Amino acid sequence: MALKIYDTMRREKRSFEPTDPERVTLYVCGPTVYSYAHIGNARAAVAFDLLFRVLRHRYGVDHVVYARNITDIDDKIIKASKENGEPIDAITEKFTAIYRNDMAALGALPPTNEPAATDHIAEMIAMMEKLIASAAAYEGEGHVLFSIDSFADYGKLSGAKRDDMIAGARVEVAPYKKNPADFVLWKPSKPDEPGWDSPWGRGRPGWHLECSVMIEAQLGRTIDIHGGGQDLRFPHHENEIAQSACAHDGAPLARYWMHNGFLRMGAEKMAKSLGNVVLAHDLLKKWQGETIRWALLSAHYRQPLEWTDELLAQSKRQLDKFYRLLGEIGFSTGAGAAPESIVLALEDDLNTPEAIAGLHELRDIASQMDGAAREKAIAQLRNAGRLMGFFNVAPNDWFMAADEEGPTAKEIDNLLAERAAARKAKDFAASDRIRDDLAAKGIVIEDGPDGVTWRRA
Repeated sequence: MALKIYDTMRREKRSFEPTDPERVTLYVCGPTVYSYAHIGNARAAVAFDLLFRVLRHRYGVDHVVYARNITDIDDKIIKASKENGEPIDAITEKFTAIYRNDMAALGALPPTNEPAATDHIAEMIAMMEKLIASAAAYEGEGHVLFSIDSFADYGKLSGAKRDDMIAGARVEVAPYKKNPADFVLWKPSKPDEPGWDSPWGRGRPGWHLECSVMIEAQLGRTIDIHGGGQDLRFPHHENEIAQSACAHDGAPLARYWMHNGFLRMGAEKMAKSLGNVVLAHDLLKKWQGETIRWALLSAHYRQPLEWTDELLAQSKRQLDKFYRLLGEIGFSTGAGAAPESIVLALEDDLNTPEAIAGLHELRDIASQMDGAAREKAIAQLRNAGRLMGFFNVAPNDWFMAADEEGPTAKEIDNLLAERAAARKAKDFAASDRIRDDLAAKGIVIEDGPDGVTWRRA
């Protein structure tokens, strides 16, 4: 059966047919590295990591090229540098590393390419020169602006109307604009701000231009799939489409467009302006990465997701059940083949609710078997989960890892050392007290011929 994805541009689910099955191309807008990524950013990273995995499964690991950019020049970065007194390079390097580590902890594979905006300034200048030559862009007071009137299909992706476009652009209304909705490709830099020499003076690129240039440089003029959060449809992706098409003689930027839905905190979507942002970095201090990943994939990627502590706790309980069964067979890092039912669910526009239901069904089936058949069924379950980025932790390590409230492994080991000393001194009351205290915190102690082991209940 064909891989199907929902194409935002067409507003329908379509069979996916890459231009070249030997080189499937995917681009996803990455982070602006001035601070920690919030869990909404992480949802996009995890959703498109799953797509990357599914594409690799279908076309082969060596035949999928996934680029996720790093925006390392931006007004927010400059502001953070001035407020913190840190050099821009120090800020961007710090938060790029943190982002990579946090997304890896959530099970996201590293992208094939990870271009940085500041490595593509020359190409950005070249694209702007081409746009000006074709009258799709113009210079004004040291700025270069794209003329939305030069692109007849502007607004097609988002469905935004002209009045909405102007409203969205009001923060940048300026006398050098021919149309209030025209957007900035290049802006002048102040003396104390980073900048590069250009035909229009010393300045820096606009955010929208950066992605168009990096896509062409890393993947080509027209790519197979462009992904990102729903909030990027307008104006970011709309602007990417316009400038790329005008620079490339009308060639489309992407053949398929995919967007993940918002995270909601109660009745409101997560937003910094509302003060309800939850950072992935902080969550990883309390929860294992696979627990957070499970929670993020529990709803279909295009649908809103209600983010709560109970969702995380429920995800942890579900994974505990799988890991108890997986602990019956030897831990293996090999991927192996996943059952067709799971693959079919994922190839139907990343239908993770159906795929997760399939994992539960496989677990129930394996639980009812015995002997070699049971081991084979458990291995099949493990392989199905690994296609989705789960079950990569040795079961013993899973149950020894800290949860959101329990004691850390070091604290447990220290208490067990105290218990061993008490037993050696024949202070069995103290030994039992330590055991009971740990049991009350969900820690199961098992005394065996090879010593003491422990696990989380």
